[in-house]
Amino acid sequence: MLRLSHELYLQMVAHCISGLPDEACGVLAGDPDSGAVARCYPTRNAAASARVYTVDSKDLLWADRDAERQGTQLIGVFHSHTHTDAYPSPTDVTQAPDPAWHYVVVSLRDTHPVVRSYRIAGGAVEEESVVVLGHAAVAVAV
Repeated sequence: MLRLSHELYLQMVAHCISGLPDEACGVLAGDPDSGAVARCYPTRNAAASARVYTVDSKDLLWADRDAERQGTQLIGVFHSHTHTDAYPSPTDVTQAPDPAWHYVVVSLRDTHPVVRSYRIAGGAVEEESVVVLGHAAVAVAV
C-alpha cells in the first residue's frame, strides 16, 4: 500500500499536468516498510517525450541525497501517461529497477487525473492501494 498526504498527492499530480505535452516524472521518498511517502521530488524528464520518461540523473542524485539527509529513502517513482490508462506500459515494466519500489502512474487521458500504484518484479505487475490522507482520507485505487 502507498500512503501519501493530500498535499503530496496534489504536488505529484500538478507536476504531471505542468509537464504536458510530455510525460512528467519524479521520485518519492519515505518509509519502505509502511509505504508512507514523506517527500515528493518532481524531476525533469530527460527523454523530453510524450511517450517515455527518464528521470534526470542529476535530479535523481539530488533527491536521493536530500532524502537521506531527511532520514528517509527513495521508495518509488511516478510518471504521467498523457494519452493512455494509468497502467505500466511494456517500457515501464522493463525499466522498473527495484522490485521493492512503488511505481505510480498518473493518467492525464481524461478530464480528471487517475492515480494508480504498482509493484513490478520480474516482469509481473501487481496493483496496490493508494491512500491519500488529509482533509478526508480517500482510497484512490483498488
